[in-house]
Amino acid sequence: MATNRENIYIPLEDVESEHCALIVDKGLAQVKGIESHNVELNNGRAAITVKDNAVIGEAVKAIKDLGYGVPTVKNTLPVLGMTCASCAGSVETSVKNTPGVLAASVNFATSNLSVEYLPNMTNASSLQKIVQSSGYDLLVEDETKQQETLEAIHAQKFKALKNKTIWAIILSLPVVVIGMFFMDMPYANPIMFAFSTPVLIWLGKDFFINAWKQAKHRSANMDTLVALSTGIAYLFSVFNMLFPEFWHNRGLHAHVYFEAAAVIIAFILLGKLLEEKAKGNTSSAIKKLMGLQPKTVIIIQADGTEKQTAIDDVNAGDIILVKPGEKIAVDGIVTSGTSYVDESMLSGEPVPVMKKENEKVFAGTINQKGSFQFKAVKVGKETMLSQIIKMVQDAQGSKAPVQKLVDKIAGIFVPVVMGIAVLTFIIWLVLGGDNGIVQGLLAAVTVLVIACPCALGLATPTAIMVGVGKGAEKGILIKDAESLELAKKVNAIILDKTGTITEGRPEVTGIQWLNDDDRAKDILLSIEKQSEHPLAEAVVKHLDGVQPTTLSLFDSITGKGAKADYNNETYFVGNKKLLAENNITIAEVLLQQAVEWGNQSKTVVWFASSKEALAVIAIADKIKETSVQAIREMQEMGIDLYMLTGDNEATAKAIAQQTGIKHYKAEVLPQHKADFVKELQQQGKVVAMVGDGINDSTALATADVSIAMGKGSDIAMDVAKMTIISSDLTKIPMAMRLSKQTVATIKQNLFWAFIYNLIGIPIAAGILYPINGFLLNPMIAGAAMALSSVSVVSNSLLLKWRR
Repeated sequence: MATNRENIYIPLEDVESEHCALIVDKGLAQVKGIESHNVELNNGRAAITVKDNAVIGEAVKAIKDLGYGVPTVKNTLPVLGMTCASCAGSVETSVKNTPGVLAASVNFATSNLSVEYLPNMTNASSLQKIVQSSGYDLLVEDETKQQETLEAIHAQKFKALKNKTIWAIILSLPVVVIGMFFMDMPYANPIMFAFSTPVLIWLGKDFFINAWKQAKHRSANMDTLVALSTGIAYLFSVFNMLFPEFWHNRGLHAHVYFEAAAVIIAFILLGKLLEEKAKGNTSSAIKKLMGLQPKTVIIIQADGTEKQTAIDDVNAGDIILVKPGEKIAVDGIVTSGTSYVDESMLSGEPVPVMKKENEKVFAGTINQKGSFQFKAVKVGKETMLSQIIKMVQDAQGSKAPVQKLVDKIAGIFVPVVMGIAVLTFIIWLVLGGDNGIVQGLLAAVTVLVIACPCALGLATPTAIMVGVGKGAEKGILIKDAESLELAKKVNAIILDKTGTITEGRPEVTGIQWLNDDDRAKDILLSIEKQSEHPLAEAVVKHLDGVQPTTLSLFDSITGKGAKADYNNETYFVGNKKLLAENNITIAEVLLQQAVEWGNQSKTVVWFASSKEALAVIAIADKIKETSVQAIREMQEMGIDLYMLTGDNEATAKAIAQQTGIKHYKAEVLPQHKADFVKELQQQGKVVAMVGDGINDSTALATADVSIAMGKGSDIAMDVAKMTIISSDLTKIPMAMRLSKQTVATIKQNLFWAFIYNLIGIPIAAGILYPINGFLLNPMIAGAAMALSSVSVVSNSLLLKWRR
């Protein structure tokens, strides 16, 4: 680990006073490895000196844990030149040791580096140089061009690999035929040498080049195993061909193994080709999403003429024309015309949605029969489609907790295999008799060939990629691999009521006034217009036509309502608790009406002066059609369901009865939702929280698995680890099943990868020879090794077709 005794500057956000600076300074004092620290308030930064670079990440975490911000850059960059899981480990280690890098993760399946760094300390170009020094490369370009360049590079690489594989098979075939059946024909050895040499030196040169790069950095990977095994077999055969008398003088036959060296290269190239093809299929979800955005759009210019414009040149505010059957290019709001739009690619819902004036439309969705114009609101990276693509990419690039153990094993795997190969040779040399050297050499080569760190390296990421991609296609956005792995363990789910179980579009169904007073209506409208509560919006809508008036001292009271002054009198709008706290009397007629509405599962809102209640308002929020089915499904899965709502007891009870929820809590304040999550966690439950509003964000952050409704607030979606785009609760049991299937696939992959190596390596070493005389042919070992990776990727792909 590199040492850095110079000052490192961490930029700070939200540190606006000396008191804040002192808090940050005290927080940094708790971080082990920081030798000196000073918060520079005026410069908006913390200056630290550290023992090693890993401490910078700890310092940033400590600052963030204190509630202050550190601006960092998160980037996903394609890595070029990797050939196996050990390569991914080498790149990851070199990037992690770079000053200013807070986190780095290399996914071998996607060939992507996910990195977070301090922009004042390093950048993408610097990281590229670091990776290049390790013998690999990073693709650093503009993101839109990057994808096209990357696809072109992958297509070119696949084509080159295909050509190499075809040539390797063509050149290896005569060597195998001669080696197996015509060993005694004239010039057999020189012919085999002539055919196998181009296979190794031309078609297999990358294995040797990469092995040399690894050796220079004192590391080893799969290329090292292939280069050593084929190189030893080839050189041994060349020696035996040129100096056969060396063995003849010792009474032994001078065998050559050109066919083993050539066929191993051919099989491994074939395996890589099949693997690349299969890996391409695992990322099909991303390709589908990327294909949803059209390349050009028709913009209506100021003079009313139509102009075809490239998607990159569309700006917010442009008016875009969408014809029947066309894809919508960017997010916007309909300005004229009506049509039905198929939003299934985003939400997973098959039924087209009616779009009319002032309705939102999203990039990637498909217009049906009508034609309409809309104003572009979010373009480029800001569109919902772009956000979804980024979220899916980030999730596919993240590592599941089980992967950490696999990474450790993959890191020591190659050196251990090389050690086993040397040990195998020594044992054969000592115990193998006259043929000990030859058979020992062959057994060592077979051990090197059959060992496959790639199967281990691909076991988890390929399953995660398919799982996350399948979720995205169904309208379930999963932010990281950890939540996908954890979802299967969930045994308690907390559901918010409004917008989660219900539609989230409350409407006033009735108002009972104590006295029909127009001035009171004006005051009620004025208070509700200033309130941020979703129920206030329903009241404002209902009082359409009433004239607002000027208020003073408006105050929002969390979880209870709001109050304001008018003509030296205080007025309240909120729940019954608010009235009780202010000793406000309620007339019997209003009380009876409130009880009646409460029994009908309606939310009751009170409007009062400082002395008496002036009106009671009934607000109803319809239960979603799919909520009852979803709740039944989750209960059948053995999950305990809890409904938390800020609504009164009567409304909560009625909703719980209608939906079949056994446990519920009414009149719950936002901070108490998080407390309830902790309470369940202390009982040993794995808790999922489902919510849609800002008031759910603390509980979402506290839960083991957090699920946001896509039609809710942006804050809820930022905090949550999963987002249900359509806000349909039936997607939650679907997500749980997907989690179970993905984890099962990961376990199957790891089982087969471990078993393959545990059984294959001892057989290759010759463990069966004393029992039944069986020795594994290096060519068969090469085929088995190639198939192990392909089988792991293929098993992951089966996830796509599971229900």
